[in-house]
Amino acid sequence: MENLAHIPFGKERIRMFEILQYGFMQNAFIAAVLVSLACGVVGTYVVIKKIVFISGGISHAAFGGIGLGYLIGLNPIITAIPFSILTALSIGFLSKKVELSEDTAIGILWSVGMALGIIFVNLSPGYAPDLMSYLFGSILTVPLFDLIIMLVLDIIILLTVFVFRREFTAISFDDEFSKVVGIPSDVMYMLLLCLVALSVVVLIKAVGVILIIALLTIPAAISKNFTYNIHRLMVYSTLTGIILTSIGLWLSYLFNLASGATIVLVLGFAFILVSLIKKI
Repeated sequence: MENLAHIPFGKERIRMFEILQYGFMQNAFIAAVLVSLACGVVGTYVVIKKIVFISGGISHAAFGGIGLGYLIGLNPIITAIPFSILTALSIGFLSKKVELSEDTAIGILWSVGMALGIIFVNLSPGYAPDLMSYLFGSILTVPLFDLIIMLVLDIIILLTVFVFRREFTAISFDDEFSKVVGIPSDVMYMLLLCLVALSVVVLIKAVGVILIIALLTIPAAISKNFTYNIHRLMVYSTLTGIILTSIGLWLSYLFNLASGATIVLVLGFAFILVSLIKKI
């Protein structure tokens, strides 16, 4: 699917909206919306609280869960969920409860997770199909089952953020003040990291483990130029993600490029453009 660049339609190339008649493109655009919901909401907290590096650590460690899925014969997306959550909780525990710097904890779990994934894949019988799509993304090949998983995870993320929106906002802006007013900041921080882990699983098929950090940060970073209100920032980030991810998806289809990398390049170009316009 990744190499389906131009499909003839009569004597003309298929125009932009006509490609939606194909099931794989419909799934891809639905995935783009689901991905943007996760990165718009959770990415806002990631950017505000400056935990981008933690998000990168969780996303790379999630490869261990993907490898485990190949080893035991389950959908890698399913096994990546508990593995990512366990990684997130481990980073939070090591940085909060153990005398270990946060970046050291991230570096250890980042490398261990990737190493476990490689070992699991090597131990799994036969050939590991679609392994590269989990590393670099393949939004054009997202099946219906994965869309359902992404939808369920999005619902969990949105409901959790709605219930604990005040607590998340407090710990994102001022962790010390949140402790003073009685908010269990350590617990909320762990919960926030779990939401990051769920977002990572949502994003894996779209841009892959290697490029997830871009979708979690760039839409929110762009939207920060237009509002300081955290709820508006979430909405703007989600809309920005939907628009730019759809553009990247269309360009990857049009020019026969890797979808995940194209989406990230579109996001990066948009960020540079907005930053230049703001300075001017």
